[in-house]
Amino acid sequence: MVIIRELCVKFADENPSWGYQRIQGALFNLGYELSKTTVGNILRAKGIIPAPEREKKSNWKQFVRSHMATMCVADFLTVEVWTMKGLVRYHVLFVMNLAKRKVHIAHVGCQVNGEVMAQVARNLTDFDDGFLQGMEYFVCDNDSLFTQEFEQILDSSDVDLIRTRVATPQQNGFAERFVKSIKTECLNNLIFFGENSLRRAVDEYVEHYHHERNHQSLDNLIPFPYAPRNEGQNGLIVKTERLGGLLNYYARESESSKSREEALTG
Repeated sequence: MVIIRELCVKFADENPSWGYQRIQGALFNLGYELSKTTVGNILRAKGIIPAPEREKKSNWKQFVRSHMATMCVADFLTVEVWTMKGLVRYHVLFVMNLAKRKVHIAHVGCQVNGEVMAQVARNLTDFDDGFLQGMEYFVCDNDSLFTQEFEQILDSSDVDLIRTRVATPQQNGFAERFVKSIKTECLNNLIFFGENSLRRAVDEYVEHYHHERNHQSLDNLIPFPYAPRNEGQNGLIVKTERLGGLLNYYARESESSKSREEALTG
């Protein structure tokens, strides 16, 4: 019965337009016979709403899945920094390539206005090395920091800026998750004295995020590992530290590295 419940949930999640009878038929094709009433009871017990309402709520999720290869998401996070003028609030704007989970820090500063954001947009859409090259959609929330000037420049580069619905943070869930990760794993544990200290911490975390951190949403793999995973259980375990041990990475020394070291010292 467990496998039947799992299949009911799987079919409903992957096929928002399927009603109870259609799911009943799909189960029958696999050799499982049960009534559509039973299908309904299983889905209701899991908190899954009927097809018409489910389809409406799944449109955004399906849109993201269908366009992930050409979609970036973005958000601002704020950090308090001690300066010569006292405590100053800084804004950090990041942009994430969804398909690759690659993060680009687009701006770090205490001033965010139309002029600043226009320059940020020009950098992002630069013909040679802009981070948005090849992208069609830029997803962000309704924060006024995403100014009209910013949107106009993206539009002129054929990148559609899509604002999520108000009070619906789950529509920008990947960006929200990155904000939570960088704050809980890094920024909330440090005190910053000057802009350079903030920039260093952010840069170190992004490097860790790309090359050393396992991502649950990527089957617990590292997006851009520095070296192939060592499949064996032999070799010296090496620890890499960032920010004084706040961010740590552990890997086994490869046999090729060991052989090179022995050749040099032999």
